[in-house]
Amino acid sequence: MGQVLFIVWRESVEALLVIGILNAWLNHNPEGRGGRPWLWGGVLAGFAAAVMLAVGLFKASELMSEWQDAFQTVMVLSAAGLIVHMVRWMRLHGRTLKRDIESGLSAQAERSNWWGVSLLAGLAVAREGSETVVFLYGTLTAADGATLWSLGGAALIGFALAVLTFLLLQLGGKVLNWRLFFRVTEIMLLLLAGALLMTGVEKLIAMDILPALVDPVWDSSGWLDDSTAAGGLVASLTGYRAHPALSGLLVYAVFWLAVWFGMYRESRRS
Repeated sequence: MGQVLFIVWRESVEALLVIGILNAWLNHNPEGRGGRPWLWGGVLAGFAAAVMLAVGLFKASELMSEWQDAFQTVMVLSAAGLIVHMVRWMRLHGRTLKRDIESGLSAQAERSNWWGVSLLAGLAVAREGSETVVFLYGTLTAADGATLWSLGGAALIGFALAVLTFLLLQLGGKVLNWRLFFRVTEIMLLLLAGALLMTGVEKLIAMDILPALVDPVWDSSGWLDDSTAAGGLVASLTGYRAHPALSGLLVYAVFWLAVWFGMYRESRRS
C-alpha cells in the first residue's frame, strides 16, 4: 500500500509539472490562449493511453498463464530498470526542462500549430501513467478483491498528495523547492528500484534460474520481520529482507555500486 501511494504521488507530481508549465505559458501569453483546449485534449488522450497499456498488460498476463512467473519476473526487473532510467533522465534534463518546453511552445505559437502542445501533454501523462502501471504491476496482480480496494484508496491519496505537493512547490521555495523534492524522491525511487530488483532475484531463485548460494545469510526477523505490516512496508520500499539469500545480497550490492558510479561520473561531467 505504501509503495502504491509513493509511486502514484511521485509520478503524478512529474505529470503535473509538465502540465503546469504548459498551462502557465498558455495563460500568460495572449497568442497561446487558443492552445488550452489542445492541452486538456492531450491530457485526456495520455490518460486513455495509460489505461489501455494497463489493460493490455493484464490481458497479456492472462494469455501467458503457463509463463506467469516468467512474465512477472520480466515485468519486475523491467520496472527496476525503468526507475533507474527515469532518475537518470531527470538528473540530465530537470534543470532545463522548463526552458526547453517554453521555447518549444513559442515556436508552436508562432505557427498556430497546437498539435505539439497536445502531443507533449499526452506524452507526459502517458509516460508517467505507463510507468506507474509497470512499477505496480506485480503488486496489483498479487492483490485480491479486498486488497485492490485498499490499493485504489492509496492511489487516490497519492494523487491528492501530489496535487498538494505541486501547489506547495509553486510557491517558489517558500515551503518546498523543486531541487529538494527531486533529490529526496530520487533516493526513494532508487531504493524502490533496489526493492523491485530483490523481488526479481527472488523469483529467479524460485524458478531455479539463479542459485541462492547461501540461503539465508542471516535472520534479522527478531529485529524487523518483513512478514509484518511495518517490515513489509520497509521491504517493499527498500529491498530489506529478514532472511536474505547471498545471491540477492550480491546483486543488491552491485546495483548500488553501479548507481553510485554512474551518478559520480555524471556529477564529474557536469
